Amino acid sequence: MKRTILALLSITTLSISFACERRGAVSSGDGTGTILVGYYGDLSGRTSSFGQSTKNGIEMAADEINKAGGINGRQVQIITEDDQGEPNKAATVVSKLINQDKVQAILGEVASSNSLAAAPKAQEAKVPMISPSSTNPAVTQVGDYIFRVCFIDPFQGEVMAKFAANNLKAKRAAILYDFNADYSRGLYQFFKRSFTQMGGQIVSEQSYTQGDRDFSGQLTAIRSASPDVIYVPGYYGEVGVIANQTKQLGIKAPLLGGDGCDAPQLWQLGGAALNGDYISNHYSVDDPSPAIQKFVADYKARYKALPDALAALGYDSMKVLADAIKRAGGTESAKLRDAIAQTADFIGVTGAITIDADRNAKKPAVVLKLQDSKFVYETTIYPEGMTPPATGAESAPSPAAPTDSGSPQSAPASAGSSASPTK
Repeated sequence: MKRTILALLSITTLSISFACERRGAVSSGDGTGTILVGYYGDLSGRTSSFGQSTKNGIEMAADEINKAGGINGRQVQIITEDDQGEPNKAATVVSKLINQDKVQAILGEVASSNSLAAAPKAQEAKVPMISPSSTNPAVTQVGDYIFRVCFIDPFQGEVMAKFAANNLKAKRAAILYDFNADYSRGLYQFFKRSFTQMGGQIVSEQSYTQGDRDFSGQLTAIRSASPDVIYVPGYYGEVGVIANQTKQLGIKAPLLGGDGCDAPQLWQLGGAALNGDYISNHYSVDDPSPAIQKFVADYKARYKALPDALAALGYDSMKVLADAIKRAGGTESAKLRDAIAQTADFIGVTGAITIDADRNAKKPAVVLKLQDSKFVYETTIYPEGMTPPATGAESAPSPAAPTDSGSPQSAPASAGSSASPTK
């Protein structure tokens, strides 16, 4: 009996010891063997276009890295999990990637709500996580192992407010946002703050829930308020429908959206009703930069489609991770975390990426006009501390001293450029 009790105690002790070790430092850091990278995203839910594009970009980058000899001689293996676009499932699949698959780093998600649900799992286990495109500021505030390679909502909301006021000369704006999405609520708040600070007036604030298909009540109220522009910081599945219903109600004000609209399905849902609307985004396929044009050509040859911003950000997230692993000399958790945090002026497809003290990427945004099923480049807007590069290569802006006003600055639009989002 004593031997049985001692044996059980021994097993329990070993189990607790293993669990603590997993939470403390997941990678052996010995610099040998395959590098396991987990990717989680929506591959079958309402935002599956985002998840698939991101997956495509990550896998293309990993294949390029492996064909070039790997990272310090080690090959990369991507282990993919579908979270179906649901926060609780995002947390579950990330736990699986960490505890069962033993990944040494994680890439994902797109939707901020899903990243916020999963990030605590990575933080607790001390597995570095890089979100390609979650823009809500709270994502990286989860902890010091959580990073992103995209700009954040305070900047994106400000970009569209300034574009509305300065470029479109709008004085009155209405807002129609997704009440249950962290992404949409964040953009709504930052757009409102910036637009009103510039002297603009918010004449109507309406909300909906993802999955809704009838927006006539909200749009009728907006029509009565006579706005110059309507800010709709939602995802493509609803924005395309909203565009149609806006035109059906005779509303002439253009819709302004965010990067959540960048998907081929937007055109399938909205069609010609989207003409004359605008979105903020991370890059343009029309950028003449040789690096961007090579990426676009390689992606098109591989997937028979033009890469959207999600594909470009997925690609950049894998390349940033690879660069950090190389500089860290391996995948030991703390060293890899520090190397990611020290990323500076990494030239990615979506711009020059520098990770700041809050683990966010400081970079410019582009504004695209929606016209005839194309995303037409309109302008590039830079955050404080960045000015347009002398060569006009938007993909790699040069740091500069802050302007006196501290306002984002716009580069002039290029004439006649366009990008077809066809699959």
